[in-house]
Amino acid sequence: MTIKEIKDKGLLLFECVSGSRSYGLEMPGSDTDLKGVYYLPRAEFYGLNYVAQVSSKSNDEVYYELGRYIELLSKCNPNILEMLSSPEDCVRYKHPLMEKLNPGMVLSKLCKDTFAGYAITQVRKAKGLKKKIVNPIPEKRASVLDFCFVIENGLSVKLEDWLKEKAYVQERCGLVNIPHSRGLYALFYDQEDELHYSGVTNSDRSNDVSLSSVPKGQSIAGYLSFNLDSYSIYCKEYLEYWDWVENRNEERYAGTLEQGKDYDAKNMMHTIRLLEVAEELLRTGVLKVRRENRTELLAIRSGAFKYEELLKKAEDLVGKIEEAYVVSTLPDGVDKAALENVLVEMRTELYKL
Repeated sequence: MTIKEIKDKGLLLFECVSGSRSYGLEMPGSDTDLKGVYYLPRAEFYGLNYVAQVSSKSNDEVYYELGRYIELLSKCNPNILEMLSSPEDCVRYKHPLMEKLNPGMVLSKLCKDTFAGYAITQVRKAKGLKKKIVNPIPEKRASVLDFCFVIENGLSVKLEDWLKEKAYVQERCGLVNIPHSRGLYALFYDQEDELHYSGVTNSDRSNDVSLSSVPKGQSIAGYLSFNLDSYSIYCKEYLEYWDWVENRNEERYAGTLEQGKDYDAKNMMHTIRLLEVAEELLRTGVLKVRRENRTELLAIRSGAFKYEELLKKAEDLVGKIEEAYVVSTLPDGVDKAALENVLVEMRTELYKL
């Protein structure tokens, strides 16, 4: 099933312009994102070829099968609720059956968690990006050796410095576990390389130190401490950072750097927008997709604010959301049974003989 097939076969139930153009936040060159709802031919719906969602390669066009759409409505998914409350000039097509669905059936206090919860996730994402920009991780990966220290004469010295001072090589080192001492090892050194120790590590890709069989009577050269916890944290952050580098939107990232900001300004604009929508929705019971403060939101996107200012604004909005939630007249949740009845009615009409 493709988007073209949905339209060619007359399966389209709803189509709207979404994203920045529906929010009133489009800029010159902004893409036109589309979302829609369709239904499957009878045989595919009842058979084994159920297709819940169809997207374009760029993911800027996303269409949901009717059942999937209503399922997401029941969960107060922000994108799906925005479709249902689309500004009139953004609606490209609407089948008469879609009139059976309206925002009043699904807007509830659950929106606090879905809208504000998602926005708070975006704040954390922005913080993560800030950390990545301010603290880039070198492409050359650190090894176990970089997290090893030698304790000698009451002092802790980096293994690399200790080896250099002694004119030693790590391959001739032998380590033996010290019982009841996590990460601490007795360190031996084979000057003549006759005992064939395993070294501190046996390769650059090792994720732990190597242990050796050391004959009795050998003199201890020192004690080695391997900080496994720090190494594990480093490995996780290294993978996250370089995965981000590989998959980041370079044009958007370049724009962030050009603005001289250490956060994703577009991401923060949408974060503030979502929090404002959540507060307004809980307070008024109405979901307004198109925003009235376009100038302010685009100023955020342009990088006109410091990250700390936006973080403070987000925190203030979260406080207002909590206050609005307490006095909100919206129902606590969605009446899923009523929503399911509507779905059955719509399917009955669509598949009538």
